[in-house]
Amino acid sequence: MRRGWGDRWQKLQLMARPRQPEALPRRLDRRRIYVLPTRFGLFVTTLLVAMLLGALNYNNNPALLLALLLATVAIASTISAHLQLSGLQIDAVSAEPVHAGQPMRLRISLSRPDARARRGLELALDQAVAFGHLLDTDQIEVDLMLPTVRRGWFDLTRIRISTTQPLGLVRAWSWVWPDAPLLVYAAPEIQAPALPESGGDPLHTRVHASGDELHQLRPYRAGDPPRSIAWKHSARRDTLLVREYEKPVGVDVLLDWRQLSALPVEARIARLARWVDLAERDGRRYTLQLPGQPVLGPGNGSAHHHLCQRALALMPHG
Repeated sequence: MRRGWGDRWQKLQLMARPRQPEALPRRLDRRRIYVLPTRFGLFVTTLLVAMLLGALNYNNNPALLLALLLATVAIASTISAHLQLSGLQIDAVSAEPVHAGQPMRLRISLSRPDARARRGLELALDQAVAFGHLLDTDQIEVDLMLPTVRRGWFDLTRIRISTTQPLGLVRAWSWVWPDAPLLVYAAPEIQAPALPESGGDPLHTRVHASGDELHQLRPYRAGDPPRSIAWKHSARRDTLLVREYEKPVGVDVLLDWRQLSALPVEARIARLARWVDLAERDGRRYTLQLPGQPVLGPGNGSAHHHLCQRALALMPHG
């Protein structure tokens, strides 16, 4: 029975504003703020009704005055709870892309148009909740950690902003539905093979701990392994010196969809996602070739990495 009432309540809340995604910034006005008593508020209401009936029945003026005074405080608390949200503005919603399966940090920027502090703000999106935030400056940023399951666009649902301040007798809440789809990268293959080699060019090298050729001697830094210290050279210069080696690498790495034809679609995407991360980590230039899309690269850097991961994330699901 409790589950049935919960389902009906969820359906009833879908009738509240907004009923479709909306552009930001968005300010909360009185037409989209809702107020209902909490359980504690219902208990206090029942107690006040009993006090009023008893005071009227026994013609007890002090008890009647006390009951009316407490009722006035409850009404003032209801108005104050409404004012906690009235005028509150949601400026922006953003999140950095993450791989599927990793939590996404959703950043919600809130601001106020006046000097009145907003207390006890609670933001909720599905099962993610952020409690008790205080807006006493011009702007604050609230984080919600959202679980991600599959690659592609992550369409936000409605975010609930609520408060029970100042006395916890009522809950005032409102909804905002940002029109801000977020991107979730494809989950990379956990045990992917090494990057496909494009051949080493001795003219193109990079510093590598397991390299073969001595690159240079540099001053010791905290954390350097003792086996890399050049003791003879250090003794001559009276300071610790560390050997750095270099390793030849290929100019470009070609990540071609067609070379993985033996794998299913999702397995190909997972492997290419891992290879893009590995190439970016190693500072390699890489080219990504996907069916039906322009060739991406060669290049590296955060912008190129995002373009490649975005293309993989938006591939049709196999």
